[in-house]
Amino acid sequence: MTELMQVTLSHEAVPAHWGRADVSFQADTATIHLLSGDTLLQVQQAARKLESQGVNQVALTGQLWTLDLQWAFAQGFATAAAAPVIQWTGDEATQAQLTSRLESATFARQLINETPENLSPVALATQAAKWLSDIGGDKVSYRIIEGEELLEKKWIGIHAVGRGSERPPALLELDFNPLAADADVSVALVGKGITFDSGGYSIKASEGMLGMKCDMGGAATVTAALGLAIKSGLNKRVKLFLCCAENLISGHAYKLGDILKYKNGVTVEVVNTDAEGRLVLADGLQAASETGAPLIIDAATLTGAAVMAVGTNYNAIFSPKAEVLALAQQKALAVGERVWPLPLDPWHKDNCPSPYADTANSRPMKGGGAGGASNAAGFLWRFVSPEADWLHIDLASAFSDSGDHLWSAGATTHGVLTIAGLLED
Repeated sequence: MTELMQVTLSHEAVPAHWGRADVSFQADTATIHLLSGDTLLQVQQAARKLESQGVNQVALTGQLWTLDLQWAFAQGFATAAAAPVIQWTGDEATQAQLTSRLESATFARQLINETPENLSPVALATQAAKWLSDIGGDKVSYRIIEGEELLEKKWIGIHAVGRGSERPPALLELDFNPLAADADVSVALVGKGITFDSGGYSIKASEGMLGMKCDMGGAATVTAALGLAIKSGLNKRVKLFLCCAENLISGHAYKLGDILKYKNGVTVEVVNTDAEGRLVLADGLQAASETGAPLIIDAATLTGAAVMAVGTNYNAIFSPKAEVLALAQQKALAVGERVWPLPLDPWHKDNCPSPYADTANSRPMKGGGAGGASNAAGFLWRFVSPEADWLHIDLASAFSDSGDHLWSAGATTHGVLTIAGLLED
């Protein structure tokens, strides 16, 4: 049996001969020396250092490890190559919770890091449905609408974005219902599932396209969050909608100047085929609204503008209601994740005007112009029931292109715990 490196925490200063290091070693034990400030970030950063030095299996030991500190370590220790091997510490309930978190995060991480060739839109929908069915058993039912059937059901956004690919686009409709058959839906989840994004005819530069296997990060995030909540004993009815497509170029691909007429009657001029995420989410948000759920949450790797606004260690959040934003911030804080609200006012709905349609899907300028993340949220707002509370999460922190001092390259799964907490509330 491979011997695990012991990792412990200490509030004592690092011995002088280690210089300015925050990790010291003695025999088979590594000690992380906690300083004043954000200890979660310190532990995550120390975990990255250990992993980068070739350590791949650890046992967390000592009395200072809280649940949150152990999870911060796991986030820094994970890589795209393999799930971390960690022996937890603490009581049985703490260890069980950490195991459930890691299983759910590993599912999302592997899905996001999968190659675009191996993860077609239908494959994404199928794998998500199977994983949730394995967890929820007969409490889970689903159907996958694909290809031309999307047009029959009037899900024209998903169809338009995905029609340029030989592999059909798909909408996963999944129902988790642990209650009576006619129980009300408490929450509806919507995830952007663009399995590869070339930008379409508004084609991305090569360096901007390289990481676009992550553009289904929203779908993976909401799926993993629902799975984690089910593992934790979720006792409310939740519906999940994954909007899955490949945004590719072909003779049949959608084009700039096309006008899409959505199921709710809203017409949209396509001025940028690289603003495709909001086009597929429009279908998912309408489907979510049809459930009558009082809370709708969508998650998407939607805009570069959100990354510019909040950086890569926060996710941007939007809602017309301050109390929804406050609840999301509260849930994120409780699990050591980071969210930050950006502006969303009624006039953001009109910030992408079109002379030919009710709205355009962006502005005809680089990056959609100023306030791009808020304008995208304003576009989505057109497709949400006014009776529902709505939270839009722009996943600025879902993926790390090359890795840094906190995350390895690839999926981070940052956001899964926040959404799971909102489901369990």
